[in-house]
Amino acid sequence: MRINWTEPAILDLESIRDYIARDAEYYATQFVKKIIEAVENLKKFPMIGRPVPEAEQENIKELLFHNYRIIYRIEEERILILSVIHGARDLTHKEPKPWNII
Repeated sequence: MRINWTEPAILDLESIRDYIARDAEYYATQFVKKIIEAVENLKKFPMIGRPVPEAEQENIKELLFHNYRIIYRIEEERILILSVIHGARDLTHKEPKPWNII
């Protein structure tokens, strides 16, 4: 399986890096690298994530990494990373939903 990142997910990573970099540039870069490494593990274990309760779709899953939810969709030949959001954010009121973007 290959992994593809959506533009919103890339923007999420950049925002996370920028936020952490305000205090520590080095740790910001390291943190984002670790998120990417966690996502790369999905190639071997795509089912490792749990279903996203708000999505109510079996192929929409999330991988928890520290305080972040890495939301992805499992497709036939790829894993599509949809969003990387802080766990405290309420997805029930967020529009558009990350799983409805693409």
